[in-house]
Amino acid sequence: YNVRVGDPATGWEADHVEPGVSIKNKESKEANMALNILSCVGNEAVVVSGDAKGEKGTVTGKHGGIEHVLVDFPPHVMEKMLIGDKVMVKAFGVGLRLLDFPDVRVMNMDPRLLDAIDIKPIGDTLEFPVTHIVPAAIMGSGLGADQTYSGDYDIQLFDEDVREEYGLDDLRLGDFIAIKDADHSYGRIYRKGAMSIGIVVHSDCVVSGHGPGVTTLLTSGKGKIKPRIDEDANIAKVLRLRGDI
Repeated sequence: YNVRVGDPATGWEADHVEPGVSIKNKESKEANMALNILSCVGNEAVVVSGDAKGEKGTVTGKHGGIEHVLVDFPPHVMEKMLIGDKVMVKAFGVGLRLLDFPDVRVMNMDPRLLDAIDIKPIGDTLEFPVTHIVPAAIMGSGLGADQTYSGDYDIQLFDEDVREEYGLDDLRLGDFIAIKDADHSYGRIYRKGAMSIGIVVHSDCVVSGHGPGVTTLLTSGKGKIKPRIDEDANIAKVLRLRGDI
């Protein structure tokens, strides 16, 4: 109840904290994979059962391994929700392409979120606002996946010098970040000069290889994405999900 996008991704006396509400389709593994692949960050989610029936929220990310879709609801809505309530995601965004930028792939992203972000075209390159730039060398759990249309992978924060160099101690849930030298076109690989954009979806972790998780939003194996530092580059601010930050 007390952790939402916009809150710190580090410093909690907890592990892999998922902000807001976590949802999963328990009918079958295949049904849940469909939920995870078809849901996109920025999608509208509607409670369709229980005391909160009719209330609306926003998809903010996906957590691999446990295969959860994460949804932000206002506090007064979460107070009315119970485990077992049904949530319907109005899935929209899979297949989105930027026809004028063929070297930039988009995934897991509602077109309305794309429109809301202050993205600037520079020739054949997109300038994208981010709070942090993270080196691919410290990315961990989630490597080896064969696709990036679901799940996430983690920023390892075990090296204090790297944390200080890249200013990673103030990462927030919901931050848009850039991962340099990372190509997410077909899974997640190291490629010098590539650039990927993601959103921080869950909190830090003390287990080796783990840390704040990142769901992919855009990627360019040819480096046609240019990150621009903007401390307000967080989904809570971009979509005005909260009035207290």
